[in-house]
Order: sequence, then structure tokens, then C-alpha cells
Amino acid sequence: MRTPGRWWRHKSTPEKVETYTRWSFHFFAVMEFFSVGLTSVAPLGARLGTAVMLVVAVHATLCFVTVSRAIDWTRGRRPQPTALLWTLAAVTAAIAAAAIGLAELGPKGERVDTAAGGVFGVILVFGPGIIALGVRDRRRAFGIAGGFAAGTWIVAFALGAAALTALFTALIVLVGGVFIAFTAVFSVWLMNAVYELDEARETRARLAVAEERLRFGRDLHDVMGRNLAVIALKSELAVQLAQRGRPEAVTQMVEVQRLAQESQREVREVVRGYREADLGSELAGAQGVLAAAGIDCTVGGATAAGLPAPVQSALGWVVREAATNVLRHGDARRCAVRLRVLEGRVVLSVENDGVSEAGAESGAGPAGSGLAGLRERLAEIDGTLEAGPAGQGLFRLTAEVPLPSRSAPSGDVPAAVAVRSMSEVTS
Repeated sequence: MRTPGRWWRHKSTPEKVETYTRWSFHFFAVMEFFSVGLTSVAPLGARLGTAVMLVVAVHATLCFVTVSRAIDWTRGRRPQPTALLWTLAAVTAAIAAAAIGLAELGPKGERVDTAAGGVFGVILVFGPGIIALGVRDRRRAFGIAGGFAAGTWIVAFALGAAALTALFTALIVLVGGVFIAFTAVFSVWLMNAVYELDEARETRARLAVAEERLRFGRDLHDVMGRNLAVIALKSELAVQLAQRGRPEAVTQMVEVQRLAQESQREVREVVRGYREADLGSELAGAQGVLAAAGIDCTVGGATAAGLPAPVQSALGWVVREAATNVLRHGDARRCAVRLRVLEGRVVLSVENDGVSEAGAESGAGPAGSGLAGLRERLAEIDGTLEAGPAGQGLFRLTAEVPLPSRSAPSGDVPAAVAVRSMSEVTS
């Protein structure tokens, strides 16, 4: 059974902001019912108070539904709830007019006036503010609050209230309605901005992967383009010489064979350079890519200099694979990479806070086929790899590789790469 805490942690940052926005305005509807609906029963009596409570409950329910529909419309999941907005506006105006009528023409008494005034004020403040959620134009959203304030003055004056009293009441409605409308407009803007930033981060991550693929393709083209062109020309020449019975055809085919073998060697070098990177360069590159994607990445511990080439190659691939999976999966805000050179072994750990427990179990961290590939690579040098949840929403990957006895210094040394925040990268 999923607890509320786990349900919240499994949401991405934009989803958390949307949930917070949605339930903040839902709370307005709940607060409306409990603040003026239930409290109207005692001062108005059982019969009239119950009727007022039911009317307020209808308005609160309309507000609750309007919040959900309006936010879904803002995110493009459903059409604009125009009919619902007009219904809420009409019900708000009708209840407010009825509250004024109850205060002016209903049973006399301070408690009745207080209850009617509370219903009137809360309804006319929350109603226009929630309607503003379903309006895209900001001036129109504030205009709705102004329209209700103007209507308040007209109705109050028509029902016998003094002109100054009606004006003061209208000003209160205007200030409260504009404040809630501003809150609605700002909340929608903030929610959309968070979604756009998250989409931009995902785009940057995809562009980084695409750029690396283009680099590899460019290197391969540079290596193979000239050699294949020469092989084609020499093969054509050898065919023509062979058709004429010329002995030089054998010489040309020997040259073709040499070029083919040379091309194989160069392709292997390109692939080796792509798959076996320098550990120091990979640490710096991972920090830069993650920081560019909005993830605060810190690299610390021992220096990579002096480690054997096979160890650097294997751990460099671990860093590259782990950084790629942090970008692709979860919603990480921080990532910590630490390299330790201990007695006879090197330990590399990569820890981030953006992988859900479910994602970890299904291989959403550095898992799946990537995890199997890393274990195979480390097994070639007697290394091990562990990956899994580390508690409190963390995911940790730890690679351990033994060192030859002559290359095994002990203890940690100062960090190879300084901590660089996102603000330093973007500046």
C-alpha cells in the first residue's frame, strides 16, 4: 500500500507544483463551506440556516469542480469550461444578492446581519478568484473582480443600503476579489513556467545525446571516407588491369588489402576512443552536462591521475552511463560523484535524489541492459557493481575495482574537480 509520502515523492517537480496549485484552490472551496456555511445554522435558526448552508455547499462544490476543470484546461487536457464558468458566475451573483436581501429585508438582528455579511463577503471574494483560473487574459481576470464589485454597489444601493455603505462594501469586494484573482493568475503562470523549464531540461538532455552521436558519426566519417574512396578507385583500376592481363593488377589489389586492414584498425581506434574514455575527462564532462540540465552535480574524492588505463576506462564508462541515466530517468535535483582510492582498490559512487523506488526496481536508474553491460566491463578487471535505492528517495551506484599492488596508494587525496553549481555554468 502506497503511503502519502511515497505518492508525493514519485511525482516529478512540475507534477508537484500542479498538485500544490490544484489543492490550494480546492482548499478555498472547503474553507468557504466550513467558514460561512456551517456557521450560519446557529445565528439563522435551523430552517433558514440549513437552507443557507446547502446553498453555500452548492457554491463550494461548483468552485471545487471549476478548479479541476480550469487547471486541466490550462494544461491542455480538456476544452475551456466556459459553461461551468458562467454557471459559477451566475450562482455567485445570485447568492450574493440573496445575502444582501437577507441583511436588508430579512429577520432583524446583529447575528443575522453578521451571518449574511459573512456569506456575502466570502462568496464574492472566492467566486471571482476561482473563475479567474479559467480565463487566459489577465485583464479579463481582474475585470471579473471589478464587475462583481460594481454589481455589489448597484444591488446594495437598490435594496436600500446607504450610498457610502454600498461603496465601502463594493471596495471590500474589489480588493478581496482582485487579490484572489491575482493569486490565481500568478499560480497558473508559475505552474506553466515550471512545466516549460522541465521540458527545456529534457530537450537539453536529448540534444546532448544527439550531439555525442553526431560527434561519433563525424569521427567515423572522417576516418572511413577517404579510405573507402581510395579502395573503390584502386579496386576499379585493378579490375581494368586484370581484364587486360596486366600484372600490375596484383599490386593494386595488395594495396586495396592494405587499405582495408588500415581502415579496420582506424575504426577500432575510433570505437575504442568512444567507449574507453579518460576518467578525469568523463568526471568533468558529466558534471558539465548535468549542470547544464539544471542538476547540481558535485565531484569529489581522489584524483584520477595515476590510475591504470584499464581502471580509468572501466570507471569512465560507469560515470558516462550513470550521468546519462540521471538525465533520462527520474527528476534529480542533486547528484554527487565520489572517487576513493583505498588500500588496494578504487571505489566510485554516484548518488542522486531523482530516481523513484519503482523506477529503481524496474531499472530506471543506471539499470537494465546498461547495468548488465557495466558489470561485464568491470568483471574483465575483477571489479564489482552495486546499484539500488539508498533511502530517503536516493539512488546509489557503487563500482569497486581492485588495483595492482604497485599502483595502490592509500587514503583520499584532494578533489580532482572543484564543485561547480548551475549558476556558475550558466553565467
